[in-house]
Amino acid sequence: MKGSEAIVASLKAAGVDTIFGLPGGVVIPLYDALYDSDIRHYLVRHEQGAAHMADGYARATGKTGVCIATSGPGATNLVTGIANAYMDSSPMVAITGQVRSGLIGTDAFQEADITGITQPIVKHSYLIKDAKEIPRVFKEAFYIASTGRPGPVVIDIPADCQLDEIDYSQPEKIQLLGYKPTLKGNMKQIKAAAKLILSAERPVLYVGGGIVNSGAHKELAELARLLNIPVTTTLMGIGSFPETDKLSLGMLGMHGTGYANYAVTHSDLLIGVGVRFDDRVTGKLETFASGAKKIHIDIDPAEISKNIGIDVPIVGDARGILGELVRELKKARPGKTATRAWNKQVSDWKKKHPLSYEEGESDIAPQHVVEEIYRVTRGNAIICTEVGQNQMWSALFYKHTKPRHFITSGGLGTMGFGFPASIGAKVGQPRKTVIDIAGDGSFQMTIQELATAVNYNIPVVVAILNNQYLGMVRQWQELFWGKRYSNTCIECQPDFARVAEAYGALGMTITDKKDIADAVSTAIKAKKPAVLDFRVRQDENVFPMVPAGKSITEMIGGHK
Repeated sequence: MKGSEAIVASLKAAGVDTIFGLPGGVVIPLYDALYDSDIRHYLVRHEQGAAHMADGYARATGKTGVCIATSGPGATNLVTGIANAYMDSSPMVAITGQVRSGLIGTDAFQEADITGITQPIVKHSYLIKDAKEIPRVFKEAFYIASTGRPGPVVIDIPADCQLDEIDYSQPEKIQLLGYKPTLKGNMKQIKAAAKLILSAERPVLYVGGGIVNSGAHKELAELARLLNIPVTTTLMGIGSFPETDKLSLGMLGMHGTGYANYAVTHSDLLIGVGVRFDDRVTGKLETFASGAKKIHIDIDPAEISKNIGIDVPIVGDARGILGELVRELKKARPGKTATRAWNKQVSDWKKKHPLSYEEGESDIAPQHVVEEIYRVTRGNAIICTEVGQNQMWSALFYKHTKPRHFITSGGLGTMGFGFPASIGAKVGQPRKTVIDIAGDGSFQMTIQELATAVNYNIPVVVAILNNQYLGMVRQWQELFWGKRYSNTCIECQPDFARVAEAYGALGMTITDKKDIADAVSTAIKAKKPAVLDFRVRQDENVFPMVPAGKSITEMIGGHK
């Protein structure tokens, strides 16, 4: 078969049934092969949208997302989406076309060294030089993307390799020297962790995206409830532990809840699982849980003690390690009384420092929009977000209870991510209600994907918290730059409802708080793409907030 046909056969062998992409000259052979395939292909309007859709699909399903772009600008338009997937440990295979092998290195038309460009933001990359490599490379790529700490892999394929004929056969084994992810945790370390946990009086579970990726939410809940240990999550860990549970502290860090930040600061044991101890969580490193012993469970050994020294490191899969840890703890027949005083203290902090905002009579508070979306959906929707204030309000004011139901750009903080990601999520989970809570700045970065949603009748709902500002930057300018609002006002914007209607979607503009719930219900029931333009207060800020370089207890606003 031709190399292009071998690519399709390799995708099928990897279990791929969905691809997002945009054709161009050097991938015409591949698209010709897809013409006869039953793999669903979604034609995007910009390659960045393809990468974000593949990412959203991966996060909603746990499968590896796949996107395709042509050479040169097509490939480079994927870069932001690839970097986003890399930072957030999302499994993705990005297939790019390349100029003919004999032209590589000559600055040929639409040539770009995409494997070189993406080297720092992929788990691995391949430049195929012989069509015979296709079956092996694809098998390896999907294995690398989905195992260990997940992430993106790039496969760059010259046009001639897509046309050359090969004898196709799937490799039986994968042999990758130097790539052997550790899955099973060291029992000696697990026992040491159990000993620390049993002796702790003020423990806190600090959990992140590793819980979601490993499917360890049940084991996490069992551990927390076994000893009544409070649980706080990173932005990426939201949904891994139900926020309706009395042990939940919600999100911690720069915009975390006051009680989560106080609990972590005053803990005597911090149990980190699937987390990176990143700057948005820790604030000033020297003061982050400085009086606590620290356990760190992570599948990536490079993250252990990278930012903060760890007392008991355990490398491996979170689900397996937490299961072993629970079994080890149960041998000691622990009671729940050891943490009784601690939980009372945490409960007092919750009462003293609740999340809050001011409600007006008719004007719309953005936090209220998020709360109404939660009420209408009963907490069962997949919530995607853009980046900035809308993202933080979505994290704080929607009660997240299920893994893979909160999809956001964490590490890279990519504006324009949420809408295409919501399309990918809805394709992967067609029976779920999917809502992108957006900012008016972010939405305009990938607004053209309304055509994709309408073209395939993908009924996602976009709820724009429209304050006519680049809100988070404006907030920093207000608080730390003397209210010098340099280039953050974006009041010159389209009528989003009419733009949606021009694309063939449902469009609504909402200016009164009493209409929020009806608008959300109408959009969900419409069974078509919908854009809800909520005209919210322009000067509303995200609180609590920890200023850059401060300790996480040095919060301003949002709590009493």
